[in-house]
Amino acid sequence: MLHNCYNICGDFMKNFSFEITHICKQSGARCGIIHTPHGDVETPIFMPVGTLATVKFLSPEELKDLGAGIVLANTYHLWLRPGEDIIDQAGGVQKFMNYPGPMLTDSGGFQVFSLADSRKITEEGVTFKSHLDGSTLFMSPEDSIHIQNKIGADIIMSFDECIPYPATYEYAKNSTLRTLRWAKRGKLAHSNPNQALFGIVQGSEYEDLREMCAKELTAMDFDGYSIGGTSVGEDKETMYRMVDYATKYLPKDKPRYLMGVGAVNDLLEGISRNVDMFDCVLPTRIARHGTLMTSHGRINIKKAIYRDDFSPIDENCDCYACKNYTRAYIHHLFRCKEGLGNRLMSIHNIRFLIKLMEEARQAIKEDRYNDFKQEILQNMKFDERGF
Repeated sequence: MLHNCYNICGDFMKNFSFEITHICKQSGARCGIIHTPHGDVETPIFMPVGTLATVKFLSPEELKDLGAGIVLANTYHLWLRPGEDIIDQAGGVQKFMNYPGPMLTDSGGFQVFSLADSRKITEEGVTFKSHLDGSTLFMSPEDSIHIQNKIGADIIMSFDECIPYPATYEYAKNSTLRTLRWAKRGKLAHSNPNQALFGIVQGSEYEDLREMCAKELTAMDFDGYSIGGTSVGEDKETMYRMVDYATKYLPKDKPRYLMGVGAVNDLLEGISRNVDMFDCVLPTRIARHGTLMTSHGRINIKKAIYRDDFSPIDENCDCYACKNYTRAYIHHLFRCKEGLGNRLMSIHNIRFLIKLMEEARQAIKEDRYNDFKQEILQNMKFDERGF
């Protein structure tokens, strides 16, 4: 067993650490444990996204019942509403939303670059307009870190530019170099000793840029490393190459986090590439549109064929929705626009991905991950998005 603790500030070494507990002899995939001030979580892990300190339609108690480990909150959105000072006064984001487990905040960078209008990027940071009221806002790397310090999640992210796809080599290079400078500034600004800080590898589809970024961030000695700039419009093979280009140069003994990924085949491919952490709004977003993940592929509950289908959503699922309700009833709820339908579908989709990770961890421990991955992919009918 490998055990590594990473010091952020003073005695914080006691509060955050990562250990690799097993490496699959068949595949080289790994499982481990992340130790945080709010508890331990096993990896690989899928992390539900609670953008506004809430996962849509689910209570924090339900998240724990579903087996959620780390839950995400979004820096940009919480900065605008209710404001980091309110959350700080509440005692941090866990107390604010009554979720007792580990939490993670992203830097706000993705939202600044994807939601806001009229962006102006300078060396100091980004000036942009709020997506709520059009007011002019500014965020620097230091601002992002200070906001996250006050929000108080266990794991926080460096401020970066999520490079659009496609991007020219020149644009990607300049952006990546600026992201590295921002990462250094953010690390210097980090002042909360109860938080781990991750660097984010950018570089678009260019291997030399990913290599440079990963090596430079490793030299800065972050507590973990995120892989950014994926799932932004590129095809699957390009995305997997981006991940390969990053993980190849990252330290093996620190956690790795692939941002914004939640499709089943992407999760399985990421695990094969020694990624430990994943997040995505996918399970709740597609639930709101009537799409459900199952062990045989996705289904659209809106279809008339489910009107008199009295089977569970997925006979292999152990979630509350599958144990207590039928496809016919959920079809009825969705067609009638009843909120319970969204709740049950969200419960199922989140539990489906958490359970997939539980099964992946067990397969790794039993040295059969390649067989497990192949079986899952064969049983599921995928479209180009990999649901």
